[in-house]
Amino acid sequence: MQNTIKNLEKNGFEVIEVNIKEEAFELAKSYIKDGLRIGMGGSTTVAQIGLLDYVTKKENITLFNQYEAGIDMAENLRRRREGILSDLYITGCNAITKNGELVNADGSGNRVAAQIFGPKKILLFVGKNKIVNNLEEGFARIKNVAAKKNIDRMNSKAIEMGKEPKYNDDNIANKFAYINGDEKGRTTIILINEELGY
Repeated sequence: MQNTIKNLEKNGFEVIEVNIKEEAFELAKSYIKDGLRIGMGGSTTVAQIGLLDYVTKKENITLFNQYEAGIDMAENLRRRREGILSDLYITGCNAITKNGELVNADGSGNRVAAQIFGPKKILLFVGKNKIVNNLEEGFARIKNVAAKKNIDRMNSKAIEMGKEPKYNDDNIANKFAYINGDEKGRTTIILINEELGY
């Protein structure tokens, strides 16, 4: 873990290590300032630590919440686009290599696009289970772990809503990003010493 942190920092990422998700949540709240425009990318980890519920109820911020019940797809897309130009973008990460590289995949692309360019500040929440040896393992983890679990999750959700399940290996993750550096201070990684997310 410490070697991975050292390599992430060498690549320009700020890393804060915490032991449990409750610590991650308390730390996250310190970044949610009044007046901020906040975007979000899909992340089970963000939901698991309680941050998704917190920001959706938080007053005095502008949240581009594409997950709000009842909005149509046009509004969903508008909010995702607005999120890419936010002050703060909150999401997770599919894999982090021991060399300090971020590996991600996305269906629509808003989450990987934001991590590359757009928002002024990126806040990533990552469980220790996301750490892999190298890029090859990172992409394998996306295909064999994250994608499979997201297919099940999203198809189950569709069935609950009375819709036809439509997600499979061909459409769940078709936009990939590998990031081996960022401008200093832009991306903060909250590394949680628990197994969280997909």
